[in-house]
Amino acid sequence: MAKVEGKRRIVVKVGTSTLTHNTGKTNIARMAKLVSVLSDLKNAGHEIVLVSSGAIAVGAVKLGFKSKPVTTKGLQASAAVGQCELMFLYDKLFSEYSVVVSQLLFSADTLENPQETAHLIDTFNQLLEYDSLPIINENDSVYVEELLNGDNDCLSAKVATLIDADLLILLTDIDGLYDDNPNVNSNASLITRVDEITEELKAVAAEQVQKVQAVLQPSSRRQKLPQVKVYLLLL
Repeated sequence: MAKVEGKRRIVVKVGTSTLTHNTGKTNIARMAKLVSVLSDLKNAGHEIVLVSSGAIAVGAVKLGFKSKPVTTKGLQASAAVGQCELMFLYDKLFSEYSVVVSQLLFSADTLENPQETAHLIDTFNQLLEYDSLPIINENDSVYVEELLNGDNDCLSAKVATLIDADLLILLTDIDGLYDDNPNVNSNASLITRVDEITEELKAVAAEQVQKVQAVLQPSSRRQKLPQVKVYLLLL
């Protein structure tokens, strides 16, 4: 679908730490604020796609657990319950602004299949043409690889590329792009603006990939390296 002049297609990713309190319970006030802002952006004429984490955490609380399950099947079950609860909350909150939400759950495998990818793009474009706001998450109840090693930051970057978005916004508890891991190195410096992909920036990314690979399980390593490539593509 051709974009109307002045209209921007925006992908917003929100993480579990943004959607929940330290207790694990849903941060309703923050969700309501997020919904209000996104609804206002839609009213301004923009197309909004939301990539939302939080299903496992919300599901675990809904099931009465004091913490997230440690087994894979427990995580899958929590995701199944939590996804329903998240969509209920999103639908209820967005309906206050007459915004119709929709849900898309898929995996990285979908994006590796040209035919499935084409169908997915068609669905995105049709939902946006219908003025719906798609809410995206990985299908954690089915795809174990992504449940254990997935990352919605990476998913949102792939979605932004897939639908030719104008802007990708990551709502996170990290201040931005650093030259090192700020959780490990207190002297890490914040890179406030990236106008081009320089050799120095590539070197920083490569160094961080090597550090990540040194501590990750083999299956996780395959996940992290493509993430960095996607990020660099979108910067």
